[in-house]
Amino acid sequence: MAARRELSLSDLVLSIADNKQMLGLRYAEWATRAPSLEADIAAAAMGLDDLGHSRVLYGCLEPLGADPRGPERETDPASLRALPYFDEPWSEWAQFVAANAILDTAFTVMVESCVSGSVEVLQHRLRKMLMEERYHFLHGRSWLRSGIDAVPLNRAWQEAVEWFGPADGEVASLHRDGRLSMGPAELLVRLEEQLEMKAPKLSIDWKQWDAIRRRSAPGAIDQSTFAMLRGLEEKKYAPSAVPKA
Repeated sequence: MAARRELSLSDLVLSIADNKQMLGLRYAEWATRAPSLEADIAAAAMGLDDLGHSRVLYGCLEPLGADPRGPERETDPASLRALPYFDEPWSEWAQFVAANAILDTAFTVMVESCVSGSVEVLQHRLRKMLMEERYHFLHGRSWLRSGIDAVPLNRAWQEAVEWFGPADGEVASLHRDGRLSMGPAELLVRLEEQLEMKAPKLSIDWKQWDAIRRRSAPGAIDQSTFAMLRGLEEKKYAPSAVPKA
């Protein structure tokens, strides 16, 4: 496991926020590429939902008392805490479906754990998010039941379980403290119950796991997406400041 500092609830909330932001962006990229008009509309709507959810989650960091974001987030794509699944744009609809069904639901289960925990700011601010995520879940489950390729599906399961963390990690500690209502094992059970399916057999080397980014694989989001997130693309076209006389 990568060398690490003591992690906090704020670190986990930042991870949820970064992943929801990237999920929203990847959904939006399919708003005109999905297999049907209805799926196009769903991709756009879910993308807007998750981008909005990420803003709510970022807004929770200050009330939690410790904002883990540093200046490196303006220049280093690897400073964002998104899963490898979002590093590159998706090239196949099956990748969209696996993310929608497995990863989106995994994030929602973690949000549920926050809402049912003892931290008031999360109880109050995230509760509405659970209602809005209901449609995401139904959409993903419907497409999943229609059948997709096993490769993106298994990858999504792998990354979801890694994201929940090891049995002795900080999610388990936050669960013991009551700040989360579920630990890693309970989160996986809840995810399986929601999807009405079992996770495949997975092999996870926790020694390679980065506790801050909640992933084992190296890498980061592509540069064009990072530039868009940081507003760098817009700055290219912004008029230069006119020096005062």
